[in-house]
Amino acid sequence: MDVSFTDDDRPFRREVRQWLHADVLNTKRPQDFRDARAWDMAWQRTQFGDGFGGIAWPCEYGGRVQPLVRELIWYEEYAREGGPDIGCGFVGINHGGPTLIARSSEVQKRRHLPRILAGEEVWCQGFSEPGAGSNLAAITTRGRVNGDEVVVNGQKIWISFAHMADFEELLPRNDPLEDL
Repeated sequence: MDVSFTDDDRPFRREVRQWLHADVLNTKRPQDFRDARAWDMAWQRTQFGDGFGGIAWPCEYGGRVQPLVRELIWYEEYAREGGPDIGCGFVGINHGGPTLIARSSEVQKRRHLPRILAGEEVWCQGFSEPGAGSNLAAITTRGRVNGDEVVVNGQKIWISFAHMADFEELLPRNDPLEDL
């Protein structure tokens, strides 16, 4: 993969720098989780409203459909400017959304992706389990398709942003452990 920057990337970098310099938040993120969620989602809405909410995401879901190298430019400039932490939008933007783009139905994409980018949905991450920690090969929570539903049996711990979330990116096992 070639991640070098081209002359065509320079105008995008200038656009990002100008926007961040003018619009990067200078207020401190609140500590109370309800206020922090509202602050995080307001910041996500600001980015989305100005075209920086999903730089490499497909345009039909609210993204900008730019090459990944432009997303890299965004993150580089964002860090340089000292942009605020993504907060409770982290899982939706960096895990849940990309997983939906790659593997979900069109109905699911149209339902969730625009809302993630627009700061209207918070996703949490259900990976870690008692006895397995974050070793995904050792998880025992099971997911079984039953008609139009997935029946989940097991438990998760340390669910990132669970107290703020509307939806969960859950990793269950769907194969018998004996078959491993």
